[in-house]
Amino acid sequence: MRLDRFLSDTGTATRTESAKAVRAGQVTVNGTRPKSASLHIDPEKDVVVFQGRTVVYRQFTYLMLNKPDGYLSATEDSRDPTVLDLLPTELRRLNLFPCGRLDKNTLGFLLLTNDGDLAHKLLSPRYHVEKTYRYRCEVPLSAEDASRLESGVDIGDCVTKPAKVRRETDDTGTITVTEGKFHQIKRMFEAVDNKIIGLERVSFGGLALDPTLARGEFRPLTEAEEAHLRHAAGEQ
Repeated sequence: MRLDRFLSDTGTATRTESAKAVRAGQVTVNGTRPKSASLHIDPEKDVVVFQGRTVVYRQFTYLMLNKPDGYLSATEDSRDPTVLDLLPTELRRLNLFPCGRLDKNTLGFLLLTNDGDLAHKLLSPRYHVEKTYRYRCEVPLSAEDASRLESGVDIGDCVTKPAKVRRETDDTGTITVTEGKFHQIKRMFEAVDNKIIGLERVSFGGLALDPTLARGEFRPLTEAEEAHLRHAAGEQ
């Protein structure tokens, strides 16, 4: 791999910035200053230091974000802020994207990654990956209506797959689904003559939202969490 690509793929610098840093003597490879950013390196073995900081290569990045209100689950938008606007410049260079969508006013766990293959599997109906949401509804949810939600309801373009509902109070609780239809939870509650007035995703693929993350904060997944998601997506 070329040195400038290595620095670009790790979000350290653009290729143009990498070339300038090399010319300025701000980059070393195994303790030696390279003459050109086109130098070929082994990203798994060679030690690259950029402006005094050792750069660690990872093929893919996985971030747990606690999505705040008002942000779009998109990579760009001409009117509204997106979840990528919450990231620093070096991470925005990594071509990250949201794994699935949360509505603009839905809060909570959103996975950001640049691993398209894993994201596809996590969102595929084939693997039945669970997403759990804490809800607040407009009127009390009866046991009968909760049972209807669990059995599947007609939301217009389909009948939803079985869900799990746990009522906490008359108007709050959690609902777990394995699909990701457009506005699905809101449409499910409308199907039982109710209305969602607050929604937060609290777990994804069996991983719980880190309670130490404030709204708008994020952190990398641990290796154990990455392995957990791979297992949920059917990978060994």
